[in-house]
Amino acid sequence: MRLFRLPLLLVFCISCVATAAFAQSSSSQMPAKDSVELDHFDVKMVDSSVDPCVDFYQYTCKKWIASNPIPPDQPAWGPDGKMQLWNQDVLRDILEKAAAGGADRSAVEQKIGDYYGSCMDEAAIDAKGVAAIKPELERIEGLQSKSQLPAELAHLHQFTFSLAQNTNSGFETAFFGFTSGQDFDDASKVVSTIDQGGLGLPDRDYYLKDDAKSAEIRAQYLAHVQKMFALLGEDSATAGAHAKIVMDMETALAKASMDLVMRRDPANLNHKMSLAEMQALSPEFSWDEYLKALGAPATDHYLILAPDFLKGVGQLVQATSLDNLKVYLRWNLVHDSASLLSDPFVAETFDFYGQKLVGQKEIQPRWKRCVGAVDRDLGEALGQAYVDRTFGADGKKRMLALVHALQDALGSDIQQLDWMSPATRKEAVIKLHAVEDKIGYPDRWRDYSNLHIVHGDALGNIYRSSQFEAARQLAKIGKPVDREEWAMTPPTVNAYYDPQLNTVNFPAGILQPPYFDKQMDDAVNFGEIGAIIGHELTHGFDDQGRKFDSTGNLRDWWTAEDGKEFQKRAQCISDEYSGFEAVPGVKLNGDLTLGENTADNGGTRIALMALLNVLAAQGKTDVKIDGLTPEQRFFVAYGQSWCSHWTPELLRMVAQSDPHSPSQSRVNGVVSNMPEFQKAFSCKAGQPMVRENACRVW
Repeated sequence: MRLFRLPLLLVFCISCVATAAFAQSSSSQMPAKDSVELDHFDVKMVDSSVDPCVDFYQYTCKKWIASNPIPPDQPAWGPDGKMQLWNQDVLRDILEKAAAGGADRSAVEQKIGDYYGSCMDEAAIDAKGVAAIKPELERIEGLQSKSQLPAELAHLHQFTFSLAQNTNSGFETAFFGFTSGQDFDDASKVVSTIDQGGLGLPDRDYYLKDDAKSAEIRAQYLAHVQKMFALLGEDSATAGAHAKIVMDMETALAKASMDLVMRRDPANLNHKMSLAEMQALSPEFSWDEYLKALGAPATDHYLILAPDFLKGVGQLVQATSLDNLKVYLRWNLVHDSASLLSDPFVAETFDFYGQKLVGQKEIQPRWKRCVGAVDRDLGEALGQAYVDRTFGADGKKRMLALVHALQDALGSDIQQLDWMSPATRKEAVIKLHAVEDKIGYPDRWRDYSNLHIVHGDALGNIYRSSQFEAARQLAKIGKPVDREEWAMTPPTVNAYYDPQLNTVNFPAGILQPPYFDKQMDDAVNFGEIGAIIGHELTHGFDDQGRKFDSTGNLRDWWTAEDGKEFQKRAQCISDEYSGFEAVPGVKLNGDLTLGENTADNGGTRIALMALLNVLAAQGKTDVKIDGLTPEQRFFVAYGQSWCSHWTPELLRMVAQSDPHSPSQSRVNGVVSNMPEFQKAFSCKAGQPMVRENACRVW
């Protein structure tokens, strides 16, 4: 997921692929656009030709995969993809009505309608062509000395803030990113946060690895940058020379960047510096001028997530000519703006980032891209209409009951751990009891009244939205943290745990089939949404989350011996997943995916514990449905919830740069560690789904 809130890697999500949402499964509400059937649990979808003890993922998903090919406009497909398409239709219907509305539209309808309508006006966008960014290109070209770079960079950062959102490895904005975030040592305060950035490829390793595939991607990227410069009007030789300048500068930034595994340890990111100390770190760059131009409030310290990177930025600025710095800034401008430039820019960007990088065959239709843009820039304005239409009044009540059942189960698990001392156990229970549950949507909607949306100005609307969000983030600095704020919009099909707020967050979008289906029995719901709830709760106690206390402060509340015991168990999981292949010859990085794998394993286990507690209270522990025991239905539901298939290109990228494991590993890796699974399906020692040295943390 890409979120504004920093540090990004400390907001733990259930999925790396599901980034949109779906709506209430009532056909009467379904817009008649691209009708799609949402998936539901179906025991008939198991493939009896596959032994569940040999490959449980194929047992639960082989039939689904065979009957659900990847659509040409997607790099991956699963039940969440169907939800996304269903949801996009709901949002499209809302937006088309808002765009067509008359003078009686509300202020919210005006903003979302005019934004969407402008985005959809492809003819007007194509007619403008490069002229849409000509004023910004002229501004860059007008730089007379390097002393003007900080002010220009602040300007560029402001109006590309939303377009160049931060990723697991840092920001995508030119050189670095500046925003607000909670202080590590006092989570009640919001401070200025600066992180590494400036890369056009997904991660630093894409620039540094010397294998054949990495070299091929770099060559394709270089050609892409050259083509984009050519679209700006440069001749082939000049465009090629400028592309090489960009590649050389980004490679230098990559070499200075902190790698993804190091970034998993929050202690490696916790560097407080005064303005004078920050200036001494990179004396070649005037931080005072940058902050003044940005309009950042004064503060007693700055949180510098990657000091060595900022040192590298200063050295790069010193070593690079002004003309070459202008080339890099022009590249960042056109790269960030390409989605709403004329068709040749859109097509070329898709060719590299869609087709070559992740294997997507066709670009999404324009309406889908515009729906996504509105959700990104006006998410809580659009979310209000979404919630009104789709989220039942009983949604929060149903979800809270499940969350509380999982919290009780995790509490019991903590009490029963034989490797944890009473001192650490006491702190763990305090932290669990302090977890705040956020369900559906914010209690207070975001105010967009200061954001000016102009009909017919598609790119300008995006720039102004970025400036609005950048200003909103800066306004938080020096103030108490807003505990009511959400990092995802209401329609999102995803969930997350925030260790600095100590909250679990479940947007309305994920409270529908197949993840939650009120027509299904408890075993199915606990195997799907229950495992998701457990996953997010377990994040509070994974290799990163465990380093924060109940108030969200970075504090070691573990005894030294318990810390060693945790690490020993975590290493087992890391080693296990490092043995899995994403594609032939490319294995997962068990250290990078450790937090998500720990959450999958722990979350599924406590979901089963919670189910058995509920069934025992109901006297239904032995009741079979469709010939399956509750435990069997639980595991089949869990497996079916992850049915999906991905392009080889996307799998390769995920293995290299994403903290989530691919779906097959998330299923087989979990069940092979669970004696409860092996008992449910009568698996025997030596079979693939029976690990000889099973891993367990929680």
